[in-house]
Amino acid sequence: MIEIKSKREIELMREAGKILAEMHERVGEKIAPGISTGELDEFAEKTMRKLGGFPSMKGLYDFPGCCCISVNEVVIHGIPNRHRILKDGDIVSIDTCTSYHGYNSDATRTWAVGNVSDDAKKVMKVCYDAFWKGAEQAVAGNHLNDICATIGNYVESQGCGIVADYCGHGIGSEIHMDPEVPNYDLHRKGPKLCAGMVLAVEPMITLGSPAVHTGDDGWAVIPDDGSLSCHYENTILITDNGPEILSLIK
Repeated sequence: MIEIKSKREIELMREAGKILAEMHERVGEKIAPGISTGELDEFAEKTMRKLGGFPSMKGLYDFPGCCCISVNEVVIHGIPNRHRILKDGDIVSIDTCTSYHGYNSDATRTWAVGNVSDDAKKVMKVCYDAFWKGAEQAVAGNHLNDICATIGNYVESQGCGIVADYCGHGIGSEIHMDPEVPNYDLHRKGPKLCAGMVLAVEPMITLGSPAVHTGDDGWAVIPDDGSLSCHYENTILITDNGPEILSLIK
């Protein structure tokens, strides 16, 4: 069942989103060649707590970190590690959730580390643009597939692969709630979007094949062809006046 959030719930999710957005900004300032993904994870958790949020992804499904930190070909679910040192030319995505008084916000950013290749710039831009094209469809009166198809069709039009094995989701008092929000055309309308729904919309794309597998650590999701990958996500509130992005600094 898809929840319609109350005014109180929305205000708590707005606050969670503000904390998460600020955390991402501060973590982004730390990203540079020579820092480890483990250091970034520790800094993210400390920052989140200092801002008044709770790291609700830590321990979720037994995941060991506060953030999923995925480098280069890893699409999602990279485990932070003090021995994984970022180097010039890498791209790194940081995916995490903040809870504020029991209500969550979920967002991912992908960052360039130093000077990156044209291929890295392309996959990052296509993923970012795909999110915003999908977000434009997050309007009361539209249907879920207006978001899904817009994202998938755009990504494929740019020659990139859209990962179909994982998807966005509803969010609120739990991180993963109804509905699932795939990043491809469902070939059906799906649920009608109504004011008060909150969705985590998150394109996950590759520069090559969309086929993926889970790595040896049981977490990292990697394209079968090892191509560069990107992930971008925000928490979106559906309103009568259009989408409100809860996980951005206003």
